[in-house]
Amino acid sequence: MEDLLQLKDKNIVVMGVANERSLAWGVARSLYKAGANLIFTYRKERSQTKLVKLLENNNFDAKLIVQCDVNNDESIKDAFSEINSQVGRVDGVVHSIAFAHGEDLKGDFVETSRSGYAFAQDTSAYSLIAVAREAKPYMTDGGSIITMSALGAERALEGYKVMGVAKAALESAVKYLALDLGKYNIRVNAISAGPIRTLAAKGIPSFNEMLRGIEEKAPLKKNVTQEEVGDMTLTMLSNLSRGVTGEIVHVDSGYNIMG
Repeated sequence: MEDLLQLKDKNIVVMGVANERSLAWGVARSLYKAGANLIFTYRKERSQTKLVKLLENNNFDAKLIVQCDVNNDESIKDAFSEINSQVGRVDGVVHSIAFAHGEDLKGDFVETSRSGYAFAQDTSAYSLIAVAREAKPYMTDGGSIITMSALGAERALEGYKVMGVAKAALESAVKYLALDLGKYNIRVNAISAGPIRTLAAKGIPSFNEMLRGIEEKAPLKKNVTQEEVGDMTLTMLSNLSRGVTGEIVHVDSGYNIMG
């Protein structure tokens, strides 16, 4: 299987590890087992401290840890320039970053503030475009870019509100980036993960109802795990998915197919 994956010693940038419950951390664990070189990004010094401690507690070796604020174009550009100078080419990117202001997730969607809408879009959707643009020059042998979406991009879910709209924009961006970057043998896909108790999930008022709904209605009658999302992301980064781009791959126990 390792030969089929062809990820051993590949340089993969993982963006968005907040804690051990993060989807990005689940992906990192799967990639580490496959022998990939992991490059982590963080936004603020406090995040760096948490990340270093998490790596130490799990006996993980990071190839590089670099600061990157996805709301700042220069920061993204500087981060990928440093990655290139320190480790060489980039073979893959995991974009697992999304955020909306808490007040824009509590009231009715119609009350979303202009600034809150713009911030959610900038952080959760536009950041993928900016990251892809800066990673592209260093993906000299082609590669794969993966982002994290959710069913709220396709359906109006209680409690998801402005984040659902941002995820819808993210999924559309995946398709247009796939069209643009395909000629460079760079694939762009999204994983639409079922609800998992991440830090971001705490901001969704109806999160517990989502979990119960999947256990009751999904074909597999269970919620998905961090490991399941990590392993599918591993597959989408690997040679096994070399003919796939512009896709939204659901990892949600089949819940998305239910009416």
